[in-house]
Amino acid sequence: MERGAYGTAGLLAVALLAACSACSAGGGEKDTTAMAGGARTASVAFSPRDKSANVPTDQTVVVSATGGKLTGVRVDGGKAGKLPGVLSSDGTRWRSTATARPGTAYTVTAVSVDPSGKRSEATSTFTTVKGKGTFDIATITPNKDDTGLTVGVGMPIMITFDKPVTDRVAIERNLVVRSSKPVEGAWHWFDSSHVDFRPQEYWPAHTKVRLEAKLAGVQGAPGLYGKRDVKLDFKIGRSQITKGSTDEHVLYVRRDGKRIRAMPMSAGQGGSWKYYTTSGIHLAMSREPVTVMTSPGIGPGQSGYYQLTVYNTVRISNSGEYVHSAPWSVGSQGNSNVSHGCVNVSPENAAWFIKNTLIGDPIIITGSPRKLEPTNGWGHWQEKWHEWLKWSTLKAGPTITF
Repeated sequence: MERGAYGTAGLLAVALLAACSACSAGGGEKDTTAMAGGARTASVAFSPRDKSANVPTDQTVVVSATGGKLTGVRVDGGKAGKLPGVLSSDGTRWRSTATARPGTAYTVTAVSVDPSGKRSEATSTFTTVKGKGTFDIATITPNKDDTGLTVGVGMPIMITFDKPVTDRVAIERNLVVRSSKPVEGAWHWFDSSHVDFRPQEYWPAHTKVRLEAKLAGVQGAPGLYGKRDVKLDFKIGRSQITKGSTDEHVLYVRRDGKRIRAMPMSAGQGGSWKYYTTSGIHLAMSREPVTVMTSPGIGPGQSGYYQLTVYNTVRISNSGEYVHSAPWSVGSQGNSNVSHGCVNVSPENAAWFIKNTLIGDPIIITGSPRKLEPTNGWGHWQEKWHEWLKWSTLKAGPTITF
């Protein structure tokens, strides 16, 4: 067809079609275009589009500029606070970097400037989906009160939620681990309310660690949204690893690779399964100046019942195992196993050990036929790395260094 066949009306139709296409750019995003003296100035598009309702809390808010640059974007949720975001290096695109709160009306305000320096402001609004309830972090370990904020190289990060969660991908994506030294690690789900993080290998000594649980507004289960964000800073102390064999009857303590103490010990006498000390990689779980110990599964008046006050104890499992002072078995320490499952050491060695142990220090026992279960206390290191990853949704990845 010849050019002249379009005619004036045809050219006008094409121009109108192009203008309408520009107005709807972005697949439903709101596009605000300023005109000055017939010249097109900066065009700003919003996603979600203006007046959108029931927007998922995890939908990224995006503001784009055409024919100019963005100089500022604010996403304000009133009492729910503002959504942070980042601007692209060329100034043409802004995106949010946090999760919105459920049931919240947000106002997006974008300021742009065109090549001539003309400043424009555009706004858009949207409302997020309403939630049925919230979930929260019930406990985080380590913490200031229970473990202190300087811990051993084996220390996992352990999180318990106050309600069961089912969207493990959403949860893991918003549990950010930062460290001063790069570490490969992964989260591991023990059940729907309990997820833990450990490195592939022990933490490097003197590493600073930060957990950022960015869970506010995150959907953990249908209609159930995170109540708040939580941040935890802690640090790894010197590397101290204690090893002992139920056959050799000696605990050897190494600090930063150097042996600093040898402590004669007496382990579980066996006979009954419950009287064997468990073999495996234990972690120091608590330091207790005084512990009252009672016979497992045996009540008062029954044969074998005992209740004993013990001093300077370091707990290593949930099945009642401790490294502790045992003045009554000093004669057996270093040569035979006579305990009911604990690791007996002398009063002097027990006083030294509790003073020089950090929560999270590995305490490795070998030689016993009874193996430490991964769920018996903090038996996290009992699982090989490939086994640990079976229960991780996003698998392994490096921490973010700072």
